[in-house]
Amino acid sequence: MTAMDAPLPGGVGLSHISAYEWEAADGVCGGSPHLHLACTEAYVVTAGRGAVQTLTVEDGYTETPLEPGAVVWFTPGTVHRMVQGGGLKVTVLMQNSGLPEAGDAVFTFPPEVLADPGAYAAAAALPAREGPEADAAARRRRDLAIEGYLVLRAAAEKGDDGPLRVFQEAAVRLVAPKVAQWEPRWRDGALAAAQRTGEQLRALAAGDPAHLAQARVTATGPSRRGGYGMCGRRDEYELPGATLPYYGE
Repeated sequence: MTAMDAPLPGGVGLSHISAYEWEAADGVCGGSPHLHLACTEAYVVTAGRGAVQTLTVEDGYTETPLEPGAVVWFTPGTVHRMVQGGGLKVTVLMQNSGLPEAGDAVFTFPPEVLADPGAYAAAAALPAREGPEADAAARRRRDLAIEGYLVLRAAAEKGDDGPLRVFQEAAVRLVAPKVAQWEPRWRDGALAAAQRTGEQLRALAAGDPAHLAQARVTATGPSRRGGYGMCGRRDEYELPGATLPYYGE
């Protein structure tokens, strides 16, 4: 049995992130601020120290410490930025495996970039998978996201959620044309996993153990190490329903 024949529990996505060490315009080292529109994301901290900076309409700007053993998760609409404190490593669990890689993630680029789908795609894309060109492009992408993010954060710190709401509206406009392509991934992944549980509960209630005879063990490893994720260098797992992230659009 291969990993491609058996999805992870609940149809979740999995990756390991080593937070970027690049210093940004505000003197902080870390990743590219962004949000997801349909997926909850969880960080399981395995090494080092750092924080996740978040912006929400409800709570404004907050910073949550990250240290080994911490588990932090955030729901759709949360702008989040992983920041490095030293040797930070995080295992990321992502709801609806495959949707973020299919476009359910929008960088906090400045408004003029968000308003132009072509300009956004060009700014978000990486021209290569590895090497100096990819490294430089990932850093430019991060810095452009920081440029827009700092404006949103400054407003939130003054109690003004207007710019964040405008950003969320722009993000929805960008992803709306992709949603029809997301639905089959969701149906075949997270929804199918939940439906299988329902079938198993009905079988158990009826005293039917047939599905237990189909028990199996699956093992896999990273399909790629050190890729360029939104938050840092990323060890990726190409599992059912998932695609690899952001090499180009």
